[in-house]
Amino acid sequence: MDNLIFSLNATIPVFLMMVLGMIFRKIGLFDEAFITKMNKFVFVVALPALLFEDISTADFTTVWDTSYVLFCFIATFLSITLAFIISIPFRHSVSQGEFVQAAYRSSAAIIGMAFVQNIYGDYGMASLMIIGTVPLYNIMAVIVLALLKPGQSSLTPALMKKTIKGIITNPIILGIVVGAVWSLLKIPTPVILDKTVSFLGVLATPLGLMAMGAAFKFQSFSQNIKPIITCSVMKLIGFVAIFMPIAIYMGFTQSKLVAALIMLGSATTVSCYIMARNMGHDGTLTAGAVMVTTLGSAFSLTFWLYILKCMDLV
Repeated sequence: MDNLIFSLNATIPVFLMMVLGMIFRKIGLFDEAFITKMNKFVFVVALPALLFEDISTADFTTVWDTSYVLFCFIATFLSITLAFIISIPFRHSVSQGEFVQAAYRSSAAIIGMAFVQNIYGDYGMASLMIIGTVPLYNIMAVIVLALLKPGQSSLTPALMKKTIKGIITNPIILGIVVGAVWSLLKIPTPVILDKTVSFLGVLATPLGLMAMGAAFKFQSFSQNIKPIITCSVMKLIGFVAIFMPIAIYMGFTQSKLVAALIMLGSATTVSCYIMARNMGHDGTLTAGAVMVTTLGSAFSLTFWLYILKCMDLV
């Protein structure tokens, strides 16, 4: 029951922030122009600040485990491949790029750190999981959203150049890279800079969620219900069922397993919607997946944690 209450406390406020965005749009506080600018602010400023803060303060050198980082990287890459294969039947009815991204991309940085700290009192192996997954999350997001965009007919040199430029200049990826360099070089962070970055970072999730809720269209949700449910089942159940037994076989336990569980089976992150919108996609499928997985993860993560506890692994 404690795990269920914890999961609900972590997920219901996320859902309510989306509902607030819908209400604010309904009563006229938000309009289309404001929502677009809010999305861009989160994408360019707030989310990179949040990732920089999380990664720059992590001490990778004392907890480094090559086999665990490789597992996180390979499991993420295979998840992306499986998501692409399963997305093929839906490619004519929805944005295939949105489907793939929403299916594989978890709330690794935010929910992962919170879960591990809540259970073990510190961040444990969550920082290693972030290094193994988050850069790949964002690089592949740029690629799939560019290459699998509706109306994109072929892979041209111009598109390849644009995609590579998108990866290099992506604010989220830059935040990760700068944060990793900052951590590895052990650069001291002045208090003024630390507080400023922290103030910006805390804006990412609430603003992103409200913008997503405000832009959500129920009619489009009902029209895309099958791909949204398929995507959500993959996110909360499919990848965990496939890759967690491998993690257990490799001997990972405690915080490593919990971090891997979040990587594989937590809710689709709000940054999926932010990136999809900023790369010219409609965002409806992504918003639906975030809503469904956010509510569902309160119960699915509790179930998976219960299984792992029964096996005396966490």
